Amino acid sequence: MADVRDMYMAHANLRREISLLPKLVEGVAPGDTRRAEVVGAHAELVCGVLHQHHEGEDLLLWPRLAERGGAEAEAVVPVMEAQHHAIEGANAEVSRLLPGWRATAQGGVELAAAFERLRAALIEHMAMEESEILPLAEKYVTAAEWKQMGEHGMRATPKKHLPVIVGMTMYEGDPEVIKGVLAEAPLPVRLLMPIIGRRAYAAHAKRVHGTATPQRFSTAAR
Repeated sequence: MADVRDMYMAHANLRREISLLPKLVEGVAPGDTRRAEVVGAHAELVCGVLHQHHEGEDLLLWPRLAERGGAEAEAVVPVMEAQHHAIEGANAEVSRLLPGWRATAQGGVELAAAFERLRAALIEHMAMEESEILPLAEKYVTAAEWKQMGEHGMRATPKKHLPVIVGMTMYEGDPEVIKGVLAEAPLPVRLLMPIIGRRAYAAHAKRVHGTATPQRFSTAAR
């Protein structure tokens, strides 16, 4: 059955990057379009990862749990779906505000507030998903079906962004979980992607966060 530990790794990534975004936006001086472009490009990347992550769950996880999980799933899957709608609404608001701020570095207070609303909705959702959904996935979803969600995200990711996203996700990842995720990849990918990904994210984080080791927001649950 599904080994759900990679979901904690994905959540740690989203929790960290989205939690840091309000202050990143607030830290851009009005009119500093060069810095706004750096932060804005990063924000667009992270919001895209979030959208793809939730799209995979909408398509491949909720229907299976609803079909197989009986009363256990009936009590929680509709809540998950409603939370996804709320998060997508918050993400859409960010996406509406982001291009103008990115081009002009004006309106940062409004954008930072929108990111804070997105952060709050996401934190609540991920906590419930970890406590309620992942135990159900371990019971009702096969390993092959679970893997399809990761494959969905990979297909939707532009190849030029892949090293940074892999490194971003690995930043707080358990080495054993990372090894498992890469287990079926071709040998060169298994050997090189952890190195390339970590280097790519370190450079990216230094440019965006001012450090190659930004603050961690890992959940204690495993």
